[in-house]
Amino acid sequence: MATDHDDERDVITAAIQRLLDGRPTRSTGALTTLQLAAEAGVKRWVLTHKHVDLKEEFVRRKSEANGIPPAFQHLRARARAIDAEAAAQALREDNDRLRERVAVYAQVIHELRTELDRRTDTSTQRSPVRSLPTSIT
Repeated sequence: MATDHDDERDVITAAIQRLLDGRPTRSTGALTTLQLAAEAGVKRWVLTHKHVDLKEEFVRRKSEANGIPPAFQHLRARARAIDAEAAAQALREDNDRLRERVAVYAQVIHELRTELDRRTDTSTQRSPVRSLPTSIT
């Protein structure tokens, strides 16, 4: 013969499973003791004082799921992938800007070197100034 105590435990156990499966019927679906009580249709104190073992089981199973119902874990993975893709795109854009800058710097270096070579060649070949002897005899 089932008692009210057993019925209450069955209701709470079913509510735990619904929340962990990500298919709440009476609550927001958040994995909290308060939402478990709402999902089971019992007062919070019933979980925290009368069925402590069920509350502790819920907390343990919730921590195994990292606080996210298994039914929604794929969304977290997707959100992380979207964040990673956005970060990768930002890095690609930075890389493109840096490549453009390096190309400009390479061109400037090339032009400066060409100008330096031209001036050096010109000054050594056509210089009207002759060097004086360094020793006096």
